[in-house]
Parts: sequence; structure tokens; C-alpha cells
Amino acid sequence: MEWLDALILGIVQGLTEYLPVSSSGHLEIFKEILGVDLPADENLQFNVVVHAATVCSTIVVLWPMFRDLCRSFFTFRMDSNFFYVCKILLSCIPVAIVGFCFKDDVERIFSDGLTIVGICLLVTAALLLFAHLSMLREKRAAAQTLSLRPASAGRDISWLDALVIGVAQAVAVLPGLSRSGTTIATGIILGDKREKVASFSFLMVIIPVLGEMLLDVKDMVSPDYQGQTSLACLVVGFAASFIVGCAACAWMLNIVRKGKLWWFAVYCVAMGVVCLLWQ
Repeated sequence: MEWLDALILGIVQGLTEYLPVSSSGHLEIFKEILGVDLPADENLQFNVVVHAATVCSTIVVLWPMFRDLCRSFFTFRMDSNFFYVCKILLSCIPVAIVGFCFKDDVERIFSDGLTIVGICLLVTAALLLFAHLSMLREKRAAAQTLSLRPASAGRDISWLDALVIGVAQAVAVLPGLSRSGTTIATGIILGDKREKVASFSFLMVIIPVLGEMLLDVKDMVSPDYQGQTSLACLVVGFAASFIVGCAACAWMLNIVRKGKLWWFAVYCVAMGVVCLLWQ
């Protein structure tokens, strides 16, 4: 891998981790375009670095909220922030089960080329479209009843909603099925407040990503590990993913508040068709 490849892939990871277009799917697409065919160990090393960067991006953008959540949870204040973290932990159970029990099966799916990516991008588009139609129905209902509540109205995320969104996150491990798009769309379809669903979606991924990173680091310190990605590529990939990730996270929060997810449904359809034709 050259430093320019690392820069492009870092930008792609930082941007698509938050936008509802699938970061894993787009990494596969751009590796195909760039002709980057990394050995398994080097691919593992690079993925750990760029995912660590996006975790840092989430914490930076949502720092006030993240700080308050940590303060309440680790001091056992038993307030709304404490139970919010408990809901995040509940949402992580399904993806933890997938990670521990089906990790090898998921990794085999990632080696199946762009066909599965194209299909999952089309599924992502369908979910985003359903979410958009759900928002339109809410607006029409508010207009018919002369309601004064804002278009972004909805309920807070319940325990059941957190679990259902967690199941959606577990399914979204498939390449091409956007994690942020799937979880945000699921929350909106359930009737949750859009801005709260977006924040919940970005915060809930921190624990699974850190868990996956720990498993990957365990593999990296094994005697059989032979990854030799240059330090320059790792630094460039991390920096690009972090900087772009900060901008993309803030941008996506604004997009969800405005209810403009259908733009990405159109994009996912186009990219899904391109992947299927390319394959």
C-alpha cells in the first residue's frame, strides 16, 4: 500500500462511517478501484487504525454529551444519563453475539466480492426510503390534526427500541449494509426523535468498535502475525479518517435533523447497481 492509497481509504472510511452509505462497502469498492489487494494481516492492521480514528471523531464531536454520560455512569448517579448508557449497553448485546459466534462467517462474506456489497446497498436504500416515508406520514398526521409540535417530534428511545436498534446494528455487519443508515432508519421507523436517534447511533458503535479492535489487536500480537504496513501509511490513514470523520459526524447530525435521508437512498441505489454491474 502506498501513502496515497492510505489517504484515499482513510478519507473514505471517515466519510462513510457516519453517512448512511456503508463504510465497509465503500472500502471494498475503493480497494477494487485502486487495485489495493492487502494481505489479511496488513488489512487487519489498517482497519484497526482507521476505525480507531472514527471512534475518536465521535468522541470529539459529541464530547459534551459523551462526558456527561461517562460522569453519570461511572459515578452511579442513577439519572437519565446513567440509564441512557444502560440502553447503549443493551443495544450492543446483539452485535456482540454476532462478533463472538459468527466472526469467521462474516469475514468470509467480506471476501465474496462486490455482489453482496451491491445487494446490501440496495437494502440500505430501501430502509432509508421507508424512514423517509415514515417522516412524511408523521408530518401529514400533524398537519391534519393542526398539531403545533415540530416535524422532528417523536418519543425518546425506549428499552425495547434500544434492543431493536441493536439488532439492526448486528445485521449491518454485512458489507454494503450501512450501520448508521440501518440504525438511524430503524429508530425513525419506530417513531423515535430523529436527533436523538442519530446521537444514539453514533455513540452505540463505540463499544462494538473498541471490542473488535481489541480482538484484532490480540491477533496482531500473535506469533503468526506478519503485517508490515508502513508507519507513514498508518499515520496518513488515521489522520485522514479522523479529520474527515469529525466533519462527517457533525454533517450527518444536521442532515438527520432536517430529514434529508432520501438523498442517500438515491445514492445507494446508484452505487448498488454499479457494484452489481462491475462484478
